[in-house]
Amino acid sequence: MTQPMTLTDRAALTRHRDRARRLPGHDEALFLHRLALADLQERLGEVNRRFTAPAVVTGFPEVFRELSPAKMVSDDDLIALETNAHDLVVHAMSLHWTNDPIGQLVQCRRALTPDGLFLAVLPGGRSLQELRTSLAEAEAAVAGGLSPRVLPMGEIRDLGALMQRAGFALPVADSLVQTVEYRSFPALLSDLRAAGETNALSGRLRHFTRRSVLAEAARIYASSYSTPEGRLKATVELVVLTGWAPHESQQQPLRPGSARARLADALGVPEKPLPKDG
Repeated sequence: MTQPMTLTDRAALTRHRDRARRLPGHDEALFLHRLALADLQERLGEVNRRFTAPAVVTGFPEVFRELSPAKMVSDDDLIALETNAHDLVVHAMSLHWTNDPIGQLVQCRRALTPDGLFLAVLPGGRSLQELRTSLAEAEAAVAGGLSPRVLPMGEIRDLGALMQRAGFALPVADSLVQTVEYRSFPALLSDLRAAGETNALSGRLRHFTRRSVLAEAARIYASSYSTPEGRLKATVELVVLTGWAPHESQQQPLRPGSARARLADALGVPEKPLPKDG
């Protein structure tokens, strides 16, 4: 029986990350990860609670170990977290590569103690929209077809719905959008390579991209997404997901019809009955 094709080639992803760590621009290329780290630290600082058993799921422990004394866990398909063992679980800049995002969220929720906090930060659907468009148009024009090149990233509404499906209480999803500028198209591609974010899709082409495709993509990018100074704009969206492991102390929605005050009284307006049909 044939196994269903997975989205991410995990072996290729591991190779790309290992290669990125050996490249000279690796630390600078992780600027988005440090932005995500700063956002997480700010959010945790606003929570009136001291976490005693935190864990961080990430492929980039070199950045997120600053959330110490958290336990660092690899972002494998099966996460090495014990059930009910942590009062805080953070999934940091790796959820977009998972083959089973709902499964990852469920594993994180099960690892939380009751009323434990979950935070995830990952690139959202608007990230690299200029690059995706340029590559698609270039490949269609030069090669007459499309191949999987840029990871499809989740929209904020869909990611928020996944939190509900995973069983988190009080789920919230919000995002931060920034525009990054590059001096050239090769500089953008080099930055992605140094960050370990190059193509690791299972359905990717197994040969080098034709130079003519990249040249056309660079031309389209420059003509459509350049600044007046000639630099290339790249959109980055960081989505942050927040949720809690269910607990009886948390606020619960009221049952329909159980309200004790009228909306008209709260608004200070007279209550008018709806007109009858006919």
